[in-house]
Amino acid sequence: MTERLDTGRRAGGAESAPDTAGRGGPGGGRGGPGRGLGRLTGHPVLLAGALAVALWAVAALISPGFASYPQVLNLLTVSAFLGVIAIGQTIVILSGGEGIDLSVGAVATLAAIVASRVMEGSNANLVQGILFALVAAACVGLVNGVGITFFRVPPLVMTLGMIGVVQGAIRLYTGGQPKGSVAPALRELVAGNTVLGIPGVLWLWLGLILGVLWLLRRTTFGWRVYAMGAGRRTAYLSGVRVRRMVLGVYTLSSVFAGVGGLLLLGYTQSVFLRLADGYMLPSIAAVVVGGTALVGGVGGYLGTAVGAVLLTVLGSFLDILQIGESGSDAPRQIIYGAVLLAVLSVYGRGRRLRS
Repeated sequence: MTERLDTGRRAGGAESAPDTAGRGGPGGGRGGPGRGLGRLTGHPVLLAGALAVALWAVAALISPGFASYPQVLNLLTVSAFLGVIAIGQTIVILSGGEGIDLSVGAVATLAAIVASRVMEGSNANLVQGILFALVAAACVGLVNGVGITFFRVPPLVMTLGMIGVVQGAIRLYTGGQPKGSVAPALRELVAGNTVLGIPGVLWLWLGLILGVLWLLRRTTFGWRVYAMGAGRRTAYLSGVRVRRMVLGVYTLSSVFAGVGGLLLLGYTQSVFLRLADGYMLPSIAAVVVGGTALVGGVGGYLGTAVGAVLLTVLGSFLDILQIGESGSDAPRQIIYGAVLLAVLSVYGRGRRLRS
């Protein structure tokens, strides 16, 4: 799973597509427990949020320091990096067609390395470094889209193969040793404290959450993404240029992964060859835990954001229990996977997601 950022030592949804399904859960009378359970299973954002709060409360009982204000900010900060990288993953999965992007971690690493080398620790090179990094990321996404659209390579295979291509390109670019350093302005923007001691990255993530919700819910692009997820043939017959949309979706996925890499660079203030590789599978888990259906067309980014927080709280909870700290990560992986399966099994009973 994710190459964990230590939340204690280092400073650095899924709303579904509009539907007409009934809102009441089966077996629940007015005000009965069945009705409350039905509401949770029908609203994955609420369920994921409730689980995150419950885990946080239990962890706070075990370790009172877990409930401290600085620790809560640390949890949200670590969640932000996963949440930003998972933006593109959400859009890709929503678009259907067995869409998935396994290259987001490698692309985030590429963007951070390119930006670091261009910036060379100078604010004068800040804008140039960001542009170069995002262009490099966009090129990877465009190649993914071309392979999937025109050469009919399955998304899983295309993006998995792209991981090796990007990692090889990184080694050629760096000679095996990443150079450069982050611009002080980017470091201050991401890790610097603002009002109430809130790190800048949380305000950036909040802005991205609002922006992505608007993109998916209030723009033609967003509605076309949902239309493709509901059925690409139907979307095509309705006038959606499916090929162009697929190119755009995968390019956008890589761009958002690049943004996540830039934020990681500003937070860690250094780069290495596998900086963000560990975010590949957690980015998918955050999307699915947030209620987005893998078949596409149902879900949204709000659930992904809550899912990212849930996964981060779960990881920190296992840290408190000292599971996986004895040298073997197997027990941690088992518990992590079991919790995800339990959450997804509950979602499988959700009437709105089944419809």
